[in-house]
Amino acid sequence: MAGHSKFANIKHKKAKNDAQKGKIFTKLGREIAVAVKEGGPDPETNRRLKDAVAKAKSNNMPNDTIERAIKRAAGDNDGVQYETIMYEGYGPSGVAVIVEVLTDNKNRTAANVRHGFTKGGGNLGTTGCVSFMFDKKGEIVIEKSDDIVEDDLMMLALEAGAEDFIAEEEGYEIITTPEDFSAVYQVIEEEKISMLSAEVTMLPQTIVELSDPEDLKKMSKMLELLEDDDDVQNIWHNAEFPEDFEG
Repeated sequence: MAGHSKFANIKHKKAKNDAQKGKIFTKLGREIAVAVKEGGPDPETNRRLKDAVAKAKSNNMPNDTIERAIKRAAGDNDGVQYETIMYEGYGPSGVAVIVEVLTDNKNRTAANVRHGFTKGGGNLGTTGCVSFMFDKKGEIVIEKSDDIVEDDLMMLALEAGAEDFIAEEEGYEIITTPEDFSAVYQVIEEEKISMLSAEVTMLPQTIVELSDPEDLKKMSKMLELLEDDDDVQNIWHNAEFPEDFEG
């Protein structure tokens, strides 16, 4: 999201996640489990796991819950095998949408994702149809507070390897390469600075500002249906909602 609406959108999403904590923790636990199976239980040698743990912490997942998820996955040799799949398509007004899933049943998931796109007035496209409009980056978002000195935070982030530091009205956005995300996150965490969000994400190169009430309703419906799907881990899009939108 561009500009200060990024903070409004993140807060709105976090409030929604808090209301569905069990569901979001289940998804984060699945992400951790897949990372453990792929690269082992040590976050220091498994970057995917380290990134998943950072994301879990920024969503207020307790440390003991994270540790249990890692141990359970490390000891589970006969568990369900999940596959990562990316779906791409369009929402209303040509909004670009990428959906990342972890699934043990591709047919079920494909049908559910297609349903979400269709009900939201969009359509599922082919692989690569919108991903070129996004950049894979690490993103850390921090709210302004009296405890944070902007110049100190900027120097801390840049010296740790951040690519960019953006000061907004409501806070700060720190951008990194996917490879440097963990190192920058760790430095900020060690300073005990609270993060509004922290994850490796897909940042849109351009924004589609939605203003038509019907388009806003459809896009909100699409996101709601996709987020409610247990297989969907992440949804990235280039829509910007008005600050006063309550959808």
